[in-house]
Amino acid sequence: MSISAKWLNKVKWDEVGLVPVITQEVGSNDVLMFAWMNREALARTVEIGQAVYWSRSRKKLWHKGEESGHFQKVHEIRLDCDEDVVLLKVEQVAGIACHTGRHSCFFQKFEGSADSGEWQTVEPVLKDLQPGAGGVAAASTPAAAEKADKPKRTRKSTASKPADTDKTPS
Repeated sequence: MSISAKWLNKVKWDEVGLVPVITQEVGSNDVLMFAWMNREALARTVEIGQAVYWSRSRKKLWHKGEESGHFQKVHEIRLDCDEDVVLLKVEQVAGIACHTGRHSCFFQKFEGSADSGEWQTVEPVLKDLQPGAGGVAAASTPAAAEKADKPKRTRKSTASKPADTDKTPS
């Protein structure tokens, strides 16, 4: 597939040739993650039917799941009304989309007021991932570890879901 394909020209790429991508789970409609794509990543995603992103930190293509096995099978690709944001609807293999071992990268919820609010962890870790497999090091303080171990609510899911950021390969 050519990265000069006509359909790629419809996307409004930013000044460095990237487009933001929201990744949503088919069925539950959970937002799993946010990442970036360049033309090559979007073309490759269409070609292989799995999510391929552009890692801004590593400055290379990032095939989601290449290290962790938590691939994203693409069911649908949409372009927003301004043609400057892509939505991927995916099946998240093994249920973990986040490099922290959670279903979604959006596991922190703001609670409280503008003056005294805090971000609370509200999603459980479904699987401890090794740093080389898309995971992160353990919590740096006992208080952080305790907070991470005690989510306010748990997901009613029979599957685990991985999530990655564009800073940690998976």
